[in-house]
Amino acid sequence: METRQISRPTWQLLDSSAIGGIETHVLGLAQAQREAGRQTKVVFLADHGVHPLRDRLDRAGIPWRCLPGSMKDLVTAIAEEQPALVHTHGYKANIFGRIACRRTGTPLVSTFHNGDTGTGKVRLYTLLDRLSAPLGKAVAVNQDIAARIFGGAEVVPNGVRVPGKCPPRRGREIAFVGRLSHEKGPDLLCEIARGLPDLTFSIYGDGAMSGSLEAIAPANVTFHGAVEDLDRRWPGIGLLVMPSRAEGLPMAALEAMTQGVPVAAFDVGALRQLTDAGRGWCAPPEDTGALRDAIRTWSHLEDGERDTIGEQCWEYVRHECSADRLVQRLEAVYRLAAA
Repeated sequence: METRQISRPTWQLLDSSAIGGIETHVLGLAQAQREAGRQTKVVFLADHGVHPLRDRLDRAGIPWRCLPGSMKDLVTAIAEEQPALVHTHGYKANIFGRIACRRTGTPLVSTFHNGDTGTGKVRLYTLLDRLSAPLGKAVAVNQDIAARIFGGAEVVPNGVRVPGKCPPRRGREIAFVGRLSHEKGPDLLCEIARGLPDLTFSIYGDGAMSGSLEAIAPANVTFHGAVEDLDRRWPGIGLLVMPSRAEGLPMAALEAMTQGVPVAAFDVGALRQLTDAGRGWCAPPEDTGALRDAIRTWSHLEDGERDTIGEQCWEYVRHECSADRLVQRLEAVYRLAAA
C-alpha cells in the first residue's frame, strides 16, 4: 500500500452540480492531504456544466477530472488510472464507487455526510447507500449517522483549516449560511427574524426555496445569494444561526467557529456537540421560540463575553476538527481499507 500511495493518487469521488458542505469538505480535504504528502485527485462522476468547485480546485492546484457519468465509464477510468484508493462522498458516488471498486479490486472508503433521509427516490437511494456500505469501508461525520449504517461506520468528524489565533469579534450581523432547501430550515429563520425586528439577519446561499423565501421574509432579512468571498464576510458576522431540520456535522458551523463566531442552532446532527460547554446555543428541533430566545441572549452580551465565547469556539475546532486532525484520522481508515 505504501508504494501505491507514493506513485498513485487517491481519488475523492463525488457527484455534484453546486457548492455545498460536501464540496467544501472535499476541497479542504484535498488541500490538507496534499500538504501531508498524499497525492489527491478530485473526480466528478458526471459533468453537470460550469461548477465553482473546479475554479477553486484550479486556484488551489488540485488536479480534477470529469467523467461521462455511467458505471462503465467509472470502471474504465479506475482500471486505467489505478488510483491507490477511492474515497466517495454522497449517495450516488458511494453506490457507484462501491460497485466499480469491487470490479477493479480497488480499496474504497465512503463518507456519510448527511443526516437527512430525503423523500421519494432520494429516500430510496439513501437506504440503498446505507445497506451497501459493507462493500467498502464506511465513515460517518457523527455517531447518530454511524448508528444507521448497515455494518457500522467509523466516526470521523469533518475538518477545517484553523487560523493561528482567534480573530477578534465585533460583528453584529446574524447570518444563515447554506442551501435554501427544506432540511436547512431557511423558512424557520424567516419566522424567527420576524419576531426580532430590531436585529439584522443575512441569508447567504441559493436553492429551490429562494423565490418563496423572499416573498415571506420580513424587512430585517437580506438575501445575498451564493457568495464566493464568504471569508471576507465573517468579520461582520457575530452569530451563525442554523435552524436545520436535519444535519450531519455542518461545515458552515465549523468555519464560523474557526473565526470565533458562535452558533445558535436546533439540536440535530452534531450541533449539540459543537455548541456544548458555553460555545453557543442549542434549542429543541423546530422550536423557533427557544431559538429566538437564544439569539436574543446573544444580542445582549457584552463585547468581553463575546470574545470569551469566540475563543472557546476557535479552541474547540483547533483541537477536535482541524484539517490536520481529519487527515490523521482518515489515514488510519485508509490503511484498514487497503488491508
